[in-house]
Amino acid sequence: MRISTAIGLETNGLIFDAKSDWKMDMNELDYRVETQIIHSGYDRKTCWVQTRGGVIPPNQAVITTQKLRISGSDIFYGINTLHSEDFGQTWTTPQPQPGLMRRRNPDGTEDCPCDGTPAWHAQSGKLLLTGHLAQYRDDNLVHGLRPRSTYFSVYDAKTRLFSDWQTLALPSDDPAFFNSGAGCVQRFDLPDGDILLPIYFLPPDDTTGCYRVSVMRCGFDGGTLVFKERGPDVICPEPRGFCEPSLTWFGGRYFLTLRNDVRGYVAVGEDGQRFEAPKPWMFDDGVEIGNYNTQQHWVTHRDGLFLVYTRRGANNDHVFRHRAPLFMARVDPERLCLIRSSERVVVPERGARLGNFGICTASPEETWVVVSEWMQTTGPDNYDCTKCERYGSNNALFVSRLRWNTLNGTM
Repeated sequence: MRISTAIGLETNGLIFDAKSDWKMDMNELDYRVETQIIHSGYDRKTCWVQTRGGVIPPNQAVITTQKLRISGSDIFYGINTLHSEDFGQTWTTPQPQPGLMRRRNPDGTEDCPCDGTPAWHAQSGKLLLTGHLAQYRDDNLVHGLRPRSTYFSVYDAKTRLFSDWQTLALPSDDPAFFNSGAGCVQRFDLPDGDILLPIYFLPPDDTTGCYRVSVMRCGFDGGTLVFKERGPDVICPEPRGFCEPSLTWFGGRYFLTLRNDVRGYVAVGEDGQRFEAPKPWMFDDGVEIGNYNTQQHWVTHRDGLFLVYTRRGANNDHVFRHRAPLFMARVDPERLCLIRSSERVVVPERGARLGNFGICTASPEETWVVVSEWMQTTGPDNYDCTKCERYGSNNALFVSRLRWNTLNGTM
């Protein structure tokens, strides 16, 4: 099933296939967007969320997703996967992953792997999934001071199974030891195979409730993720601090995008672990982009850097925290701002939020934006999923394929 963003109706064609009306100064970098619904439908009790994708060269693809209990706050269940053997043209239905289910602790709580992102690790030839653990008691989220860890799992392309999730061991004297995780992040793999993995954490003696961000350097041998070192803390005094960081490299520098309750931030650094002071995300006309309390992620092309994000001011006041549609705009890497004229919708708004999404570099010619409609809504009744349905949402799983076109070739 495919839909049209222009008119909000289902069609037999592509969602939209238009070229942007702006051009690069040095070489023409353009793209068209082909958005497909690969699965839809839900039971109004649970819905698929935290949907992200990874590609195993040359043609296999995997999407991870998990059920959310609609009548609760962040109540997640074990991870399922959809599979493609033809580079995303056709997909299976969601299949449970036995190694990515909840686990019961001796004290009666349960740990659940969530907020995961699968990505290809070229050095080892493995698809590596990383995320963090949520903890539940009596099927409700444990609030207050609780342990939280980064988990990892490795995919076996022959069996279509992920390995049993393991936790990344941090030094016991590290302030990030007790409550940290790589939830909803983008990592960056170095040429030698080491991984720069952003996390957000709360030191055990912190009284502000403001999370901090840091980038870990980890080793990965194809089976085990090992902590090596952690960079300095990136701190924000505004409510809840920084969380859900995403990292990329472009033009000889590293770029870090950061979620905050008040506004999104961006920081730049030379080595991927140390960054200059973060600054709010702005358009090139000096106006804040309007993103708040929602993650943003990078689309990185050889010839240009882009950001995918949500924002206010798009006739989307009916959407929880304005988390739809998903926009994409080109980044000015020197001024650290977005070029307003380049902004385009890459996944449409149909009443449900799209703020928890993933980016997958599928090939030199394609980048995928993968997301599902989260069927909770704005107050006062956040659990009335029919409010989303009135605008057309049906827990759709979207894959938006960005097909690159440049004057001087592809990535």
